[in-house]
Amino acid sequence: MTTKRALGTETEFGIATRDSESVDPVSNSLFLINHYPSFPSPKILWDYENENPLLDIRGFEVEGERERPGPDYNRLLNKVLANGGRLYVDGAHPEYSTPECTTARGVVLYEKAGERILAAAVRAVELVRGPGSLLVYKNNTDGKGNSYGYHENYLVARAIPFERIARALIPFLVTRQIYAGAGKVGAENQTAAVSYQLSQRADFFETLMDLNTMVKRPIINTRDEPHADPAKYRRLHVIAGDVNMTEVATFLKVGAMSIVLDMIEDNWPLPAVELEDPVLAIKTVSRDLAVKGDLKLAGGRTATAIAVQRAYLRAAQDFYASHELTLPVKEVLVRWEETLDKLERDPRELDRELDWVAKRALIESYLERKGCGWDDPRVAMMDLQYHDVRPDKGLFYALERANRVERIVSDEEVRQAETVAPFDTRAYFRAACVKKWPQEVYAASWTSVLFDAGNAVIKKVPLLEPLRGTEALTKGLLDESETVDVLLEKLKA
Repeated sequence: MTTKRALGTETEFGIATRDSESVDPVSNSLFLINHYPSFPSPKILWDYENENPLLDIRGFEVEGERERPGPDYNRLLNKVLANGGRLYVDGAHPEYSTPECTTARGVVLYEKAGERILAAAVRAVELVRGPGSLLVYKNNTDGKGNSYGYHENYLVARAIPFERIARALIPFLVTRQIYAGAGKVGAENQTAAVSYQLSQRADFFETLMDLNTMVKRPIINTRDEPHADPAKYRRLHVIAGDVNMTEVATFLKVGAMSIVLDMIEDNWPLPAVELEDPVLAIKTVSRDLAVKGDLKLAGGRTATAIAVQRAYLRAAQDFYASHELTLPVKEVLVRWEETLDKLERDPRELDRELDWVAKRALIESYLERKGCGWDDPRVAMMDLQYHDVRPDKGLFYALERANRVERIVSDEEVRQAETVAPFDTRAYFRAACVKKWPQEVYAASWTSVLFDAGNAVIKKVPLLEPLRGTEALTKGLLDESETVDVLLEKLKA
């Protein structure tokens, strides 16, 4: 791998309506994304050519239908954003994919931009249907037994055996809930009853490794859909995690994961930790509000989730003692250690930084004031309302306005990130093309931009290297090209 890694996330948003005449979530999701007001062009298609979610990293393709919607429905389903990301309908949910980033802070920034994008779409819908007509939540469960996804994506070298990656990641993913959990009232999916737990997704993981993302969800997902040169890269598709509202939790979740992948790719010695039953352990960790409980390891040993995370942290500190330590990586290492220290002392010290702690404090304050219990339906509503994307309605945003959560990015940076792409990945070129030539761009995807310059031939510009197509490499070329034909000639030369 290069010294940088392409990173990004996909968020399926919960959607609901108060209109008894319009309860179909697919139609509502389509209506929502098509009312976001800031598309460079509504006519651009999404190019599905290099996408195949049925390919398994273990060397086979499962039976099933690959999505290939016709042109008109394609345009309804997919919107290429001015920031290089994508807004679309996946199943029965509106979904937002960040553009490709290279740092954890970048992912935080573009996730926050995604919240603004969904909130703007909601406001536009309200102008047509009225206030509160569509409700959108950045969370992972509706509280009625249904979970929807949040997926992290990391570019990794294909030369690294996937079995080694999976073996190294299982204990890490199971235990990182202690800082990455979004917090959840109650239990679902026929799991043991609990008043409150760390993670919204933990109840829904039922197997260790598989291609599925919606049934029999695995801790390790085996999808082999690289969105890059398949001979050189794979895209590690991580589904075992919650979506977060707090910036610190997202920063630490993505940053620590990327660091672990750095060590795996360098064949650095990692903690010799093997959980006896990872599927059970992921639920055990989620229910341990004190984060001090023991997990059963293979061979009869035990360890706490904090101890497992500390073992990965120590390995990382040793690794960077003899490797280049960039400022973005150093910031993650410092935050990782500080967070584990606070968790060891008292998790409540992190009520400004971690979702599960902040939400718990908010609800417990309400319980004390109202004299009610965790089973009160108003408490379940508070859990949901914490994730409302409307800035004037979401409980998280109320904490933010009161300066009760820690920030990593500024409001002005987030505002700009809604329409400005990252400068150091191919997202820059994709976004620049759709903004400069909105009528000539026929289609786009993660790996291509297709142009229709009016000569009856569609010309494709491949983008198989996620860390090319950057501002440094293409801005001069784009500035010097008044037309698509000139650009294509310059690229050919």
